[in-house]
Amino acid sequence: MREGGLDDKLLRMDRNMNRDRRLVAIVHGIVQGVFFRYNTRLEASRLGLKGTVRNLPDGSVEVIAEGPADRLEGLLAFLRRGPEAAVVERVDTSWEEATGAYTDFRIVY
Repeated sequence: MREGGLDDKLLRMDRNMNRDRRLVAIVHGIVQGVFFRYNTRLEASRLGLKGTVRNLPDGSVEVIAEGPADRLEGLLAFLRRGPEAAVVERVDTSWEEATGAYTDFRIVY
């Protein structure tokens, strides 16, 4: 097939889907004091992601995670429901290029 055809587009899409991305998520609701950070770290580690989770002064939780887009989507699904005691009202997200700044996933205090 000629350059710029369907095969080339599919190949580029596949490469982009396998490229590491960065998810920045701010989780709002009853998300502090309910083991949200702990469970987020467990889920992110299970998914093989790297990054951080921390409480923010306004009562929300910030998550910065890097890894394959499909695994980040899995983490985002978890963030939208949270652990059992949490009440997630909304999750604000932004997607960026991964920086490779993290070696593991940790809670920041």
